[in-house]
Amino acid sequence: MKSILVVFSFFLLTFQVQAQKEFHVFPKDHLTNKGSENGDGSLQKPWDLETALKQKPEVVNGGDTIWLHGGVYSGRFNSLLQSTVKGKNIIVSSYDGEWAILNGNVPGPAVATLSIREKNVTYQNFEISPINLIIRDESVEGFRQFGGISHNAGSNCKFINLIIHGNNGLGFGSWNKTGGTIISNCIVYDNGYKGNEYSGLGEGFYVQNDSDSETRILKDNIIFNNYYKGIEVWSANKNANREYVKNIKLENNVIFNSGLTSGRTVDNIIVASNDRNGINIAKNITVQDNILYHNTNYTKNEVNGDAPSLTIGFYHKSPVENVVVSNNIILGRNNPLRLLYAKTISVSKNIIYGGYIHLMSLAANNLKQDSMDENIYYTKNKTPIRVDKDKIIFKDWQSNFKQDTNSEHKSIKEFDLPSVLDITKNNYKPNSYRVVLFSKYESPVSVDFSNYIDSNSNLGYTIRDVENLDAVLMSGKLADTSVIEIPMNLERTPNKTLNNFGVFIVEFESQKTNEELENESFFSRLFKWLF
Repeated sequence: MKSILVVFSFFLLTFQVQAQKEFHVFPKDHLTNKGSENGDGSLQKPWDLETALKQKPEVVNGGDTIWLHGGVYSGRFNSLLQSTVKGKNIIVSSYDGEWAILNGNVPGPAVATLSIREKNVTYQNFEISPINLIIRDESVEGFRQFGGISHNAGSNCKFINLIIHGNNGLGFGSWNKTGGTIISNCIVYDNGYKGNEYSGLGEGFYVQNDSDSETRILKDNIIFNNYYKGIEVWSANKNANREYVKNIKLENNVIFNSGLTSGRTVDNIIVASNDRNGINIAKNITVQDNILYHNTNYTKNEVNGDAPSLTIGFYHKSPVENVVVSNNIILGRNNPLRLLYAKTISVSKNIIYGGYIHLMSLAANNLKQDSMDENIYYTKNKTPIRVDKDKIIFKDWQSNFKQDTNSEHKSIKEFDLPSVLDITKNNYKPNSYRVVLFSKYESPVSVDFSNYIDSNSNLGYTIRDVENLDAVLMSGKLADTSVIEIPMNLERTPNKTLNNFGVFIVEFESQKTNEELENESFFSRLFKWLF
């Protein structure tokens, strides 16, 4: 009986290996193994990227992996891949230990480096960034406009561990026919350009959703220094005839200094629509556990200038509905939080820093009792609430508008935050953590990882500043205390973040002794890739 089970298990494993196929892609100009439209996807005869992305389900389907080998893939690419296997996505990823870069800085009509039209595909572990891009001003001859990703159609796709930066346009457009999409652990920055009419165009993300049953999720991403806004949950259509800005969750993202590169400080997040018909209303949106920051000198209690971090609502005929803003850190300057046009909204357990909180009367008068509550407001003004142009002291806000019963209002002179704002494990990359730090006086911050890793595992670490990913900021061996001191006073250009705030990627790796390496069995080394 035991031998029968062994044989059965062998054939089952064989079937699974055969069922899940792997295909290989190389750049067309690779020195030793050129990708080609005449290839078959094997390692010996690899596809080029354009050919790989147009394969039909009869060739590439759910559970299969398309490996992008290291190098630069120049072009504007259109993915028609789709999985028809229930519960299994096709995976498009850089090959293990290698890194693929998609370069859209080439002539062509496509609006994005990678356009996607089909469903059930996971895109992960590669970069979308132009090579040798010099002109980023629309008025200069030779300017090319192109973004990073345009997800035009196809539900239930995933975008994991992508780095999207430096593109002359929108970083990532996730449009209304793409419900169920998950975008997680991506780093999106420095996308956009200087326009003829505006100093900065090009958001990090532009997000929509028309599905009633499938929620769009943006989670654990890092978004900064884009030419325009960080995340727009938005439609600019003034004459809509249907709803398509709904059922979206923004959770645990870090978004900072939107517009800084173009010289204007704009919303890190906006949730709204510009529909004049009152039909396409932003609704069922959750903004939760995010960290929103604009450059601000907290030692000088700075609030001067317009620097909103979160705006809810835009046009009076389309007030948002069922929007939840919870447990966020919202740091701006004069008006960090703007509630302009809202029918139903909940704002609770947020920490907010700025000059004042701005509400339009349509939003303020629609609030049910304690729709805003358990918040902490740090403002320079003694009248922290402004409804239209009326300046309201906090006690009158509580008594007359029946809001913020359990909230606190404090002077910005009292403002400070814990030095470690967030440690988030990357669930798609072993032993990698996003660490968000705050240091009012720019002092080094001690970060305790004892609750996240095993201190007895002989770990080494590397630390990278997300604003300088190509360089290792620090490396070493983890001490028995599991504490690492991370410097905050870093050398940065004027278009970078002040040294009171920083986002870092910390990665750990086991360090084997020479004796352990010598004693490692031949079998385990030979089949290491299986484990």
